Amino acid sequence: MTDRDRAEGATVVGRVEDAAARPRRVAAAGRVTGSSRASGLRAATPNPRSLDELCIDTIRTLAMDAVQQANSGHPGTPMALAPVIYTLWQHFLRFDPEDPIWPNRDRFVLSNGHASMLLYAMLHLTGVKAINARYERLGELSVTLEDIKRFRQLDSKCPGHPEYHLTSGVETTTGPLGQGCATSVGMAIAARWMAQHFNRPDFAMFDFDVYVLCGDGDMMEGVSSEAASLAGHLMLGNLCWVYDSNRVTIEGHTDLSFSDDVAARFLAYGWNVRRVGDANDTERLAHAIENFRRTNDVPTLIIVESHIGYGAPHKQDTSAAHGEPLGEEEVRLAKRSYGWPEDAKFLVPDGVREHFQAGIGKRGRQLREAWFARLGAYRTKYPDLADHLERMQRRELPDGWDANLPSFPVDDKGIAGRDASAKVLNVIAQDYPWLIGGSADLAPSTKTRLTFEGAGDLSAEKPGGRNLHFGIREHAMGAALNGLALSKLRSYGSGFLIFSDYMKPPMRLSALMELPVIYIFTHDSIGVGEDGPTHQPVEQLIALRSIPGLVTLRPADANEVVEAWRVIIGLKHQPACLVLSRQALPTFDRARFASAAGVARGAYVLADAENGKPAVILIGTGSEVALCAKVYDALNGEGIAARVVSMPSWEIFEQQDQTYRDSVLPPNVTARVSVEQGSVLGWDHYVGMSGAKIGMHTFGSSAPLKDLQTKFGFTPEKVLAAAKGQLAKAKGR
Repeated sequence: MTDRDRAEGATVVGRVEDAAARPRRVAAAGRVTGSSRASGLRAATPNPRSLDELCIDTIRTLAMDAVQQANSGHPGTPMALAPVIYTLWQHFLRFDPEDPIWPNRDRFVLSNGHASMLLYAMLHLTGVKAINARYERLGELSVTLEDIKRFRQLDSKCPGHPEYHLTSGVETTTGPLGQGCATSVGMAIAARWMAQHFNRPDFAMFDFDVYVLCGDGDMMEGVSSEAASLAGHLMLGNLCWVYDSNRVTIEGHTDLSFSDDVAARFLAYGWNVRRVGDANDTERLAHAIENFRRTNDVPTLIIVESHIGYGAPHKQDTSAAHGEPLGEEEVRLAKRSYGWPEDAKFLVPDGVREHFQAGIGKRGRQLREAWFARLGAYRTKYPDLADHLERMQRRELPDGWDANLPSFPVDDKGIAGRDASAKVLNVIAQDYPWLIGGSADLAPSTKTRLTFEGAGDLSAEKPGGRNLHFGIREHAMGAALNGLALSKLRSYGSGFLIFSDYMKPPMRLSALMELPVIYIFTHDSIGVGEDGPTHQPVEQLIALRSIPGLVTLRPADANEVVEAWRVIIGLKHQPACLVLSRQALPTFDRARFASAAGVARGAYVLADAENGKPAVILIGTGSEVALCAKVYDALNGEGIAARVVSMPSWEIFEQQDQTYRDSVLPPNVTARVSVEQGSVLGWDHYVGMSGAKIGMHTFGSSAPLKDLQTKFGFTPEKVLAAAKGQLAKAKGR
């Protein structure tokens, strides 16, 4: 047991228990009551009624008014689920509105992000305070009433879907359905990992729960199934999904395309499944949440039956209530059904904010203050662990994390990028205790397993392991990595470059959220040979480079791998992709060639003309840099002044000042050749419209590597001919 007061009781596993079948109880003082509506309310005032009902209807009417004023958005789900979010936040969520980044707070994820007004209303009514980029409390509201009035408008704190970083109190960016569900699995893994790593007798530093509100769309998306399967396997008893089964999507009723027995599916995943027959029955919902809180060994799914657009009885097209404003007349009719002043807009009645402060506000403040008092004593007894905890929360690095980075000797035969990375990763991880990660069932191939003593495998029985096994679930892996990073762990995941396609959505979100997730991709080119075109990446590099904020590095030899890792670990607010070869790459003689430290600038002059004035420039990445070096020697032998530029990262190079970029790629040298075993898209930017681009214009083939290199033109002869062709063009100009 921890400092959380959990009710005693048996876990319900292996069957669905309908909460509606439980005997109804009279709510104790301070507990949520049933939300059956009082009769005889006058339309002129929202009183008299219970404060519970008043708060619920305030959430509903704020959502209706915001969507109507924006003339855009989804009013139906917030109207239907207001009792659900009210019950969870007001009576269960361990969250302090005064400090929405308190480390041991419960996490709330709105996976059905189109219902964003549900969350914005709660952030406003509970008085959540804003936090800046330096993790400082500003003392002002995260979401004001004026922000709500500007719902979905330019630069509003209330965009169409919740955005992490933009609005304090939003735990993760959601919108693409299923992503919030899958991200929550990473959060739940992180909570258990941190408990195992930091907790000590009498010091429960981490024991938070993760709650998710999701809908039919989330259940249809495959990523939620991947994530639910993993959560069941890991027996994440701190994870609770509340599934709004309203049977409505944009196209209409779900019976058009969806007839799953969701309860049976989750039972098969090993979840505890509960059912609440009416979203308005807050007492029975409370019973279900209580059941989750005393279920410690499996995740919980609470299926809540709701009617979308509750309170808008005249809206016949329920799918329209889901995806567009109700209309002024329907808003008035809905307010009338609530006993609300029909013409009042953005009304927050007296007593509502105070009621939230007496509930979630008071509870959260007490829990947070107790936690920070405990942290003070923890610093005294466990100073090293406390230092790690606090650095982790600020995304700072441990001292000496790079003290033991290796240096690789000259080797013409060389070492594969993946093998060099394995050595570097294991060195870094030993000095970086909260760096954890794994693979989508490919660790033996991606060489991402941590092998030093004490690393261990993370499992249901051993939640503190640092090697994660995601199974063949790339999509869920990417989302879980985001959840780990949102919990302030430094996370990495690996796979073949070709399968980056399977995890593009969460990679895009990690860039959008500015999370320093590390993606390690091996088998980076047609160099995978006999596996054939299905496994040979062609368009993947340019796809990754197209994601704003994502840093992609494709190192050319083992020492560039070291420097690439140095760059990646130093990132605090950007995700990075490390793209590595399966085949061995020669390790350059750095006494002859430039230092690999140039990787930190994205591109650098590896080899240059004697006078520093090249006639032709060869630009390569990864394995093709060695090919450029061979051609450089051939050109020198013929008395042709040449330069080789290693360009491991377009993104980092573009961040350099113009003077540096011009020093690497002088504008007056127009004879240029790019060489990369990937799509040639984008290389015009560096070689010019008339430059030569040696790359892939089609898919690959199944054949040994040397045969593929010959077929697709990755040979010294082809590159040399291209260089001379460029010189001839330049001379003609």
